[in-house]
Amino acid sequence: MLAAAGALVGGIAAYSYGKGAWPIWLAIAATAAIMGLLAYAIERLVLRHLVNQEGIILFMATLGIAYFLDGFGQTLWGSDIYKINLGLPKDPLFLFEGVFPGGLLVDPGELVAAAIAAGLVVVLAIFFQKTRVGRALRAVADDHAAAQSVGIPLNTIWLIVWTVSGLVALAAGLIWGAKLGVQFSISLIALKALPVLILGGFTSVPGAIVGGLIIGAGEKLSEVFLAPILVKQFDLAGGGIENWFAYMLALVFLLFRPQGLFGERIIERV
Repeated sequence: MLAAAGALVGGIAAYSYGKGAWPIWLAIAATAAIMGLLAYAIERLVLRHLVNQEGIILFMATLGIAYFLDGFGQTLWGSDIYKINLGLPKDPLFLFEGVFPGGLLVDPGELVAAAIAAGLVVVLAIFFQKTRVGRALRAVADDHAAAQSVGIPLNTIWLIVWTVSGLVALAAGLIWGAKLGVQFSISLIALKALPVLILGGFTSVPGAIVGGLIIGAGEKLSEVFLAPILVKQFDLAGGGIENWFAYMLALVFLLFRPQGLFGERIIERV
């Protein structure tokens, strides 16, 4: 939620700066600086004081900040939908026409978004696995006290974490803003990340990737194949399966495999 709210603010800011004479690259660079400063302020003023608190406290704090940014954004810019033109191709593509009747209709903008997301995953994976700072971030995430005992500065690490989060949120806001327009309902998209993490496992980055692919494909396939069955067998109106499929799948995993597909099972000894 916090990342989505930050992405929303970043997306509207990019529009506000770019609607004049600014080139889009300059607007994005300026917005990246704003998002970095915003993330720094949130970490410094709020989250730094909540280090070592219970997870539910951190969750409620970030949730409160998310709704504050959501409402404050409406105060600044109103509730209108803003369009962002990043120069992405808009004409649909028809692929595999020789394999499927009529071919597959593909939005080229979604292909670009998928490529950007894949690039971010690769860059962040290399950062966390191969760099000294990335390994320090993983150590802090695993055990604050142990990381601090070997000389890792927690305050600096938290600052890096939230700055990187703000920049990633900016990328998400720009991509979704170019696709749907920048609107305050974008923050609800972040909720889809929770079923993905539950399915893949909170402690596994590859699990999050696999979980996202499973849920994305499952939503589309269930809409195509499951909806007609429900309509025919139970005389339902159909539709809307994409809205609840991910959450029901996450509920099943919470009941029978709470650690997810690739997560570590945590055993507490008393």
